[in-house]
Amino acid sequence: MLVDDQALVRGALAALLDLETDLSVVAEVADGTEVVEAARTHQPDVVVMDVEMPGLDGISATAQLRRAYPDARVLIVTTFGRPGYLRRGLQAGAVGFVVKDTPARELADAVRRVHRGLRVVDPALATDSLIAGESPLTPRETDVLRAARKGGTVADIAGELYLSEGTVRNHLSAIIGKTNARTRAEAAQIAESNGWL
Repeated sequence: MLVDDQALVRGALAALLDLETDLSVVAEVADGTEVVEAARTHQPDVVVMDVEMPGLDGISATAQLRRAYPDARVLIVTTFGRPGYLRRGLQAGAVGFVVKDTPARELADAVRRVHRGLRVVDPALATDSLIAGESPLTPRETDVLRAARKGGTVADIAGELYLSEGTVRNHLSAIIGKTNARTRAEAAQIAESNGWL
């Protein structure tokens, strides 16, 4: 089953994988919120999942799928080879992680290996992940930074997250310090580029 919000990419992946005599695409899904239901309906052996999608991102969709079907095998295929995405994807239960510029033959082989229960990880991304380490942000700081990305005021963030304005200011200060940024916008950019958000 292919999960990607971009119809052209989804179609291209389906065409490439269907060229393989031992692989067959049983379903195509455009939104992470549809993954569990589509898996229930089509019972795929492997789910090839994009990360960045509207509605529910691929990492959250992977976690939901694994809760509903603990034996589900997910191969995350993303344009953005960010170290934090790799770590979060594996923590969510994905067994494979490759970038979209992987050659078609290697992608088909990755699907086969994931189907056999093997872990498949892009070597360059694995190295980058080890170097970058885990996100220094706490879960609450991550929530605050996600809300801050929208550009609202401290009061807006506080209202959205049901926190006091002082607590939001404290979290933003900690975030800026932990990311070595000068502003919250720069902190969001750093966190985004590392895949922490």
